[in-house]
Amino acid sequence: MTSVRTPPPPATKTSPSPGRGSLTTTQRRLGRDWRLAALFLAPMALLVGGLVLVPIGRSVVTSTTERHGQDSVFVGLGNYIALAGDEQFRTGVLNSFVFTAYAEVFKVVLGLSAALLLHHRRRGRAVLAGLLLLPWVVPTVVTAFSWRALLDPIFGSVNTLLTDSGIGPLLAAAHLVDEWPAGWLSDPSLAMPSVILVNVWKGVPFFTVTFLAGLKAIPADLYEAATIDGASSLQRFIHVTLPGLRHVITVTVTLSSIWTFNNFDLIWLLTQGGPGDATAPYVLVAYSKAILQLQYGAGAAVTLVMLPVIGVLVFVLVRLMRRNDAGAPSRPPGPVRKAMPWAMAVTVAGLLAWASPQIFWKAAVVLAVILLVAAVVGRVVSALQTWGHRRASSLVSRLGSGVALAGLLVFVLGPLYWIAVTAFKSEDQIVMHNSDLWPTPWTLQQFGDLFTNQPFGRWYLNTVLVSLTSTVAALLCAALAGYALARLRFRGAQSFTVTVLLTYVMPGALLFIPLYQLLIGVRLNDSLWSLVLTYPTFTLPFATWLLTGYFSSIPTELEEAALVDGCTRLQAFRRVMLPLAKPGLLAVGLFTLTNAWNEFLFAFVFLTKDEYKTLPVGMQAMITGDVVPQGQLAAASLLVSIPVVLMYAFGQRFLTEGLTAGAVKG
Repeated sequence: MTSVRTPPPPATKTSPSPGRGSLTTTQRRLGRDWRLAALFLAPMALLVGGLVLVPIGRSVVTSTTERHGQDSVFVGLGNYIALAGDEQFRTGVLNSFVFTAYAEVFKVVLGLSAALLLHHRRRGRAVLAGLLLLPWVVPTVVTAFSWRALLDPIFGSVNTLLTDSGIGPLLAAAHLVDEWPAGWLSDPSLAMPSVILVNVWKGVPFFTVTFLAGLKAIPADLYEAATIDGASSLQRFIHVTLPGLRHVITVTVTLSSIWTFNNFDLIWLLTQGGPGDATAPYVLVAYSKAILQLQYGAGAAVTLVMLPVIGVLVFVLVRLMRRNDAGAPSRPPGPVRKAMPWAMAVTVAGLLAWASPQIFWKAAVVLAVILLVAAVVGRVVSALQTWGHRRASSLVSRLGSGVALAGLLVFVLGPLYWIAVTAFKSEDQIVMHNSDLWPTPWTLQQFGDLFTNQPFGRWYLNTVLVSLTSTVAALLCAALAGYALARLRFRGAQSFTVTVLLTYVMPGALLFIPLYQLLIGVRLNDSLWSLVLTYPTFTLPFATWLLTGYFSSIPTELEEAALVDGCTRLQAFRRVMLPLAKPGLLAVGLFTLTNAWNEFLFAFVFLTKDEYKTLPVGMQAMITGDVVPQGQLAAASLLVSIPVVLMYAFGQRFLTEGLTAGAVKG
């Protein structure tokens, strides 16, 4: 990313800004606006430096120590050397790789398919896109509990529907499952595929939205020229669509891979890493060593060993972002660049076949079926067009896209529908599977039990207070920093912007151990202040990055006119820039509020007392052993999701405007 630098306003009697010839030596070295930039960037720098950079440095120091009683003993590289023979660590790294690779492949395939279906649809595209976005909007804790209930081997609707339809016994006969009814989350051979499925369900909307935006940016002339040259639909997809989406796909996959590789909350809420260590990622290994065993050095070593992997992904992401911001035309791929994606695909496929042979062949069959169906439909449409049957080809195309969209909507909305209806069932209906898809009668029993048996109201209030406080703090600091990076002229603006991006993609897995130690040291653990203090680590960098792009998109002439009329920079910022940036501020506020509302890892690690828990952690605590109050969890999930869905529904216009302007420049 680059900051857009405005030219200085002309010197007038009412504009005290000095001309270039009157700049002092310090201004020439540090930049003309360095004093104001330092003032605007100070809150951001203090929070990011104190809560991200310093904790990472402290984590490096901690990784060289080992705890003996109350004392920490320096052991040098002992913790790192011990990891070489740690079977749990090796399993965690392998699980993280398998989980990420399979999830990204399916998210790309399904996200691109959904984007193509929506892109060629003229009516109802906005409504369908909004429906497909719901899994991404709802909190992760809701995602986990809805799928956990659906995949329950005894009471889950998945086994019931598959048994009634006869598909379940066929799966067992084909040895795709070891036994029937299947224990999707308790069978070691099925647990990882099930967790991957849930991650794909939640991540496909993000890919769909980004790919849809990329498809809109591909010039229609390219498709027209390819059609005139006689290219089939498959050839147009290979030679026009994929090259046009190359940058979008690479950035989206890289960013999603960082998030997926460091995933903790979804896996913990679904399986807690089990059965055994079948689904335990490396983050869970670090949590177990540092928090459960109080071996901070060993836990820190686990997270830092993975830092090079994350660093490579971040480096690729930054390079792609900066290349896109520079506006340089993309060069046509040469032989090496053409072969590189295929070589990477073959390498990843080989590693997956070696690391998880059972999952690999099942995933290959599913992907082959999806691609084969798409290829057959495209072939039929192209053949009908070649034979002159345009009406028939249009009918087949609409029928195929309609069936595909219907299947996608069932996959996307099914778990959410189950949550909604289960919340209004009685306990007998849930246990006995009476009226499974439609409560008879509808009842509010689960909501009454939720507030009677659990301190749900307190959890709700805690979440509201923490979310609002952290959002306000993020907006104030991000507005100042974003304006400084977009408008003020000072040395180091570009480096600071890149640092913001780096801290944005820096996973919480690297921070929760040193932050936990810091909070214990200042005695702020087990308090809401621990969350208010630490949430800016993931809300503030994103807010600053987005607002930098939005401030850059505002015409400089408006601010220059205010400066000529006698306004100072501060007055121009308050009276001109902030009102014009209202859509961007609302978009950022919506995102930061949602992230704080849904956050699980920090709240799970830092809080243990019921009176301080937030909604995600409180809902997780409702499960005791094998007792899962499905009805109460469904009611809680509905109450947790409604505010987020309503915020996105009412703020969609501002969200689209704010993200569009911010994404173009930022």
